[in-house]
Amino acid sequence: MIDTTVPEGDRAEGAVEDHVVLLDADGAPCGLAPRATVHSARTPLHLAFSCHVVDAGGRVLLTRRALGKRTWPGVWTNSFCGHPRQGESFPEAIARHARHELGMRVGAPREVLPEFRYRAVDASGVVENEVCPVFVALAQSDPVPNPDEVMDLRWVEPADLAALVDLAPWTLSPWAVAQVPQLGEALTPGSTP
Repeated sequence: MIDTTVPEGDRAEGAVEDHVVLLDADGAPCGLAPRATVHSARTPLHLAFSCHVVDAGGRVLLTRRALGKRTWPGVWTNSFCGHPRQGESFPEAIARHARHELGMRVGAPREVLPEFRYRAVDASGVVENEVCPVFVALAQSDPVPNPDEVMDLRWVEPADLAALVDLAPWTLSPWAVAQVPQLGEALTPGSTP
């Protein structure tokens, strides 16, 4: 697990505000920045996470990003993503984002791709540049999406998601396209990472 402790001298004013943990080239925390200022054409490396939510029947929740999202608006992706705040554990951040984006509760997330890292540029030139461990969590309630975050959703079979990545990767976020082939059996409820 990545330690999100930032050295005292690198703490930004207003650290309790919505922020991201900045990382050095080796993935070690090196400061904080307001989340609203980070994603641009020169996005610094920062800490994030991706979560794939599965239901008891083994289906995976795909979401379509709201059109107002800064990066990849209107694109289908994994269930949700987010940024842990300084001192916040990944399970805490995942629970917070599940409530905010999908209005749902999820079970204890399992870390399945702890070393996932990517950089991608969307059509508008905005860059994502993240160390982004990937988690799978079991749905504990039905989603009630926040329209500012999610414009549509679908429960799909893992095999159908894998086929979509192969047949039409342009319909999905680049991080989902990179993650899905690596997930294998991890999307099966009760499987071990």
